[in-house]
Amino acid sequence: MTPKTNDLMHPELFQIKKVMKETYDTFTLELRTGDDSNHLVFQPGQFNMLYVFGVGEVPISISGDPGAPQTLVHTTRAVGSVTKAMRKLKPGDTLGVRGPFGKPWPVKKAIGKDVVVITGGIGLAPLRPAMYELMAQRKKLGALTLLYGARTPEDIIFKKEIKKWRAQFDLDVRVTVDRATKDWHGNVGVVTTLIPKSTFDPPNTAAFICGPEIMIRFTVMELLKHGVAKENIFISMERNMKCAIGFCGHCQFGPHFICKDGPVFSYDQVEHLLEIREI
Repeated sequence: MTPKTNDLMHPELFQIKKVMKETYDTFTLELRTGDDSNHLVFQPGQFNMLYVFGVGEVPISISGDPGAPQTLVHTTRAVGSVTKAMRKLKPGDTLGVRGPFGKPWPVKKAIGKDVVVITGGIGLAPLRPAMYELMAQRKKLGALTLLYGARTPEDIIFKKEIKKWRAQFDLDVRVTVDRATKDWHGNVGVVTTLIPKSTFDPPNTAAFICGPEIMIRFTVMELLKHGVAKENIFISMERNMKCAIGFCGHCQFGPHFICKDGPVFSYDQVEHLLEIREI
């Protein structure tokens, strides 16, 4: 789905193939073009601008498998007017799509290293394509670990897929919740509490992180304390994106535009900016 340079602001029409409820406020849309073409090519970590006709447009990360380009998948929460309208759409309805945009997760840089993927809440959605790609490259990696935190067991997304991943002998999956319910028998606590329990070699580890900004800060601090190098820590800074091409300036982050210079950055690129609370 590579956009043409002179057509970046023109949405392509996609038809909704399937709508899946993930949690009480989170849902997944599977989209396809009307002509069933197979040109939905993207890289893990990229996002699209989704346009609901008569309502507006929002940036949503692609959450599907890069190795299965026949279907375009997006997972999001219903938190604003556009995503709330999006949740009401049904199979057969139409969405406008621009993209893909942004710099991807550097999966190639992880080759030969241990990899730890750390995420919170809906942050697993932008990282799911990276998980697919990492598993496709599994023989070229060392230890592969997924650490996932959610507020409650009811807030966990992709439950069936997480169960499937947990069954794989070459993938270490650990899940924790901030608040347990009576049926929860797993870890309780923030996601950073899982880091000391995991097995990876810090000097030879690449870390991919996506979640709320405060979670990113504390996760990075914990990884640095364990000896993971700044240049091997990669974070997704999805926020305030409006145009997706660096034109409007809404997503400016110091000298960077999140939409075109990110949303994925290495920590050493933005360390000094994250320390400025008001930026």
